[in-house]
Amino acid sequence: MYLQIPSHFNPCNHADVRIDWYNGLFRVVFDAMASPCTLLIELKKNEFERAKQIAYLAAIECWRIEYKYSRYQKDNFFCHLHAKPNEWVKLDDESKRLLHFADAAWHISEGLFDISSGILRQAWSFTEGASIPPQTHINELLPHIGWQKIQLDPIKGIKLPPRMELDFGGIGKEYAVDCVLQRIDHAYKNVSCLVNFGGDIATNKSRRNHQPWHVGLESPFKNESQATISLKQGALATSGDSQRYLMHEGRRYSHVLNPKTGWPVVDAPRSVTLAAPTCIQAGFMASLTLLQGRKAKSFANKTGFKFWVYD
Repeated sequence: MYLQIPSHFNPCNHADVRIDWYNGLFRVVFDAMASPCTLLIELKKNEFERAKQIAYLAAIECWRIEYKYSRYQKDNFFCHLHAKPNEWVKLDDESKRLLHFADAAWHISEGLFDISSGILRQAWSFTEGASIPPQTHINELLPHIGWQKIQLDPIKGIKLPPRMELDFGGIGKEYAVDCVLQRIDHAYKNVSCLVNFGGDIATNKSRRNHQPWHVGLESPFKNESQATISLKQGALATSGDSQRYLMHEGRRYSHVLNPKTGWPVVDAPRSVTLAAPTCIQAGFMASLTLLQGRKAKSFANKTGFKFWVYD
C-alpha cells in the first residue's frame, strides 16, 4: 500500500511512500537524493500500524535533510549559505556538526576529501556520450576549490569566498542514513531496522535471536557472483564507478575526482565497500580509500576497518 505524506513534510515533492510485507519483514520504499531508499523493519505482521509510524518518521527525516542541503532547491539552507559571499553566515547546530565533520575529513585526508570540489561538475559530465573537458576549463575552476580558503568559526559561522560552493553530495546521503536510524532507535528502541539509501546501509541492532542482517554486495563486474556480508550493527558504504563513469578512447574515467588536480583518480579500484560504526564515517573512508588510486588496498589495510575491494 501507499502512504500519503502531507505536502509540508515532502518539500521536494516525491512520490508516495510504499510499504508492504516482504519475506517476514515490513519493507518501506521511497525516493530521495536521486536514489531508491529502502527500510526493512523487523516486526510481526499484525504490527502494521507501528511499521507505518516508522515509515512516516524515516521518509520525513530523510526528505527534511535532502531539502535543507540540496543545491537543486530554492529558499533552503544551501541557498542561504551561498547567497552572500565574503559575509559570515550563522549556522544552526546541525550544520555546525556536519561542517565540522567535513573540516575533520579534509584534514585527515590531507585535502583529498574536499566538499568544495563539487564545482568540477561544471567541467566533467559522466553521462552517455560525454567527452573529456579541456584542461583550460578545469584550470578555471581549480582556484575556486580548497576547503582551506573557507573560514569556519564556532561563533560567527562560515564565510565563503566568491565563486566557491559547498557540495553536500559526498556526505548528505550517509548523514541521512545515520539520522533516520537514530530517530528510529530513539523512538522504537526494541525494533531492529536496516536502512539502505542507494547502497549506503546501516542497522541499529541484530535481528531476533541475535541473528545478523545479510546484505548483498554487488560486484561491478558482470557474471561475478554477489558477496554477502553479515551485519549486526553499524554501517556499510560503497564508493566506485560502476554507475557513473566516462569512456574515452578505450579508457575508463571514474566520476571520483581528485580536488587537487581536477581529474579522475588514476588506477583506482572499481569499487570499495567499507564497514564503520556510522554511515557517514563509512562513506568518507570508502571514498578516501578509492582516492588512493593504485595504493587503495594497502591504505585500507592500515585503517583497521573491514573492507571489500574490487579491482
